[in-house]
Amino acid sequence: MKQFLPIAAALMLAACGQADAPAAAPAVPDEATVRVIAGGEIIGLTTAAGAHAWRAIPFAAPPVGDLRWRAPRAPQGWQGRRDATAFSARCAQMSNALNASEGLEPGLFIGAEDCLTLDIYAPPDAQDKKLPVMVWIHGGSNVWGRSSSYDGSKLALKEDVIIVPVQYRLGPFGWFANGAMRDSAETPEDAAANFALLDLMASLRWVRENIEAFGGDPANITIFGESAGGHNVAALLASPLAEGLFDRAIIQSGSFDSVPLAEAEFSGAPENNPSAVVAARLGTTDAAGLRGVSAEALLGAYSENGRGRLALATVIEDGVTLPSYPLREAFAIPGAFHAVPIITGTNRDEMKFFHIANPALTKKILGVFLAPRDKDYYNAVSEYLSRIWGIRSVDQPAALMAAAGHEDVYAYRFDWDEGGRFLFTDTGQLLGASHAMEIPFVFNRFVLFGKLDKILFNKKTAQTREELAIRMGSYWAEFARAGAPGVGGKDLPWWPKWSTAGGMLMRFDSAADSGDIILRKVATFDDLTADLKADPRLSADERCKIVEAVRGWLDGVATAIGEEVGCAANPS
Repeated sequence: MKQFLPIAAALMLAACGQADAPAAAPAVPDEATVRVIAGGEIIGLTTAAGAHAWRAIPFAAPPVGDLRWRAPRAPQGWQGRRDATAFSARCAQMSNALNASEGLEPGLFIGAEDCLTLDIYAPPDAQDKKLPVMVWIHGGSNVWGRSSSYDGSKLALKEDVIIVPVQYRLGPFGWFANGAMRDSAETPEDAAANFALLDLMASLRWVRENIEAFGGDPANITIFGESAGGHNVAALLASPLAEGLFDRAIIQSGSFDSVPLAEAEFSGAPENNPSAVVAARLGTTDAAGLRGVSAEALLGAYSENGRGRLALATVIEDGVTLPSYPLREAFAIPGAFHAVPIITGTNRDEMKFFHIANPALTKKILGVFLAPRDKDYYNAVSEYLSRIWGIRSVDQPAALMAAAGHEDVYAYRFDWDEGGRFLFTDTGQLLGASHAMEIPFVFNRFVLFGKLDKILFNKKTAQTREELAIRMGSYWAEFARAGAPGVGGKDLPWWPKWSTAGGMLMRFDSAADSGDIILRKVATFDDLTADLKADPRLSADERCKIVEAVRGWLDGVATAIGEEVGCAANPS
């Protein structure tokens, strides 16, 4: 699902008025945050929540000029005291509808190539401790996003952990398969195609070497990420170059898919922008010429995919950072992936986040307020595609790892769907437990969609939301501490391994919907197909429309399902 960019939120904002640009809090250096690390002396600030924070710490040299499309190099130190109270520029990217809250129109070049930095959030008394470290990898289809969107203050304070959001090269700067670059490699890693993964590895090395100065335990590092960030966590689990860089992993709504090297470079459809096609558009094919193209011109050579994001291959089977075979297959081979404790999970209504923007599924009442055209069909198509996401990102990889002898795998499903209503727009119906909805609960910070947050996260649900956030943060932190979520350190229900008694997962929800319970069932395509075939909400034509929606994502799966439900041929 990495190919989708969440533009739906922007449409919801349009229904409620444009989101306010986030107000910049005064950055006041705090002497209590002075630390000495490998690069020199550094000073941070105390956040509004009371955590100590350091921003825009470089973990690699700027990947500019001749360092574009090379493995990250070590950063230079500095003289005197470095002020770490301001965020870094985001990595170079194109703006999209979600940047409306910043007053930016879609399609603008924003950010900079000099962006390889990380932020740190710690309890104020952490310096002399060795607390678990949680390195956050943001989502955004690997083409969009920034670390500053994720304030780790509350999670750090409530759970006594260190939170480290990191930035990494995005779009073609981070994912570029090109023979000229391989030929110009100065190190074996320079011959990679997944430069973003190399950036993440460099950030983890920096954390191992420096985090003790901030109160973190360099021998206890958890990587966690959502959407494309979760996809990158899965890739790091299978990267031979990431050996020893982390100790646990959490994949939130991620993916275990990858793109063959030849497809990323040559054989992919032109609209998917294989690098050879892009080089031809730029009028230069040699390494020096490509490295000399401006960042804005490079992004401008990529076409969008009609879903609001640049179309390009990411997580490429380059034979350097990843094996030259499908990523998913690595998890079936003992020794081909890092057998650390793993949590993987999805949200029950993942696809509603994307379907809300589909005019075939939603309408505007009075030209403003979004609502489903047909509630039953909207719920059904979202349900079946979301279940496929869960099968491919939870049940199948968990089963592969168990068969390969790795049973330290825990699974969850996030079900909270109590968003509020504003006139004709019911966010509980339109979004439900959608993609990204778990992030505010993990961070215990209910900031997601600008002005929509006041409707989505209303006062009526404040207490039960906070209770669920505390429970989820407790499980995440206990997993980081001990390698198993257990009872969350707070006498919560025991969270068993996925393989216990066959396919067990934790369902997260508020007390209003029975709270957190253990579900025992391995989700399969056979069950999904049987349910689709018998679903009383759907006509035969609607079943076939759902099959075609699957075909746009997974052709082989769609063919198999279609044959069973009587939709083998594409509808006319």
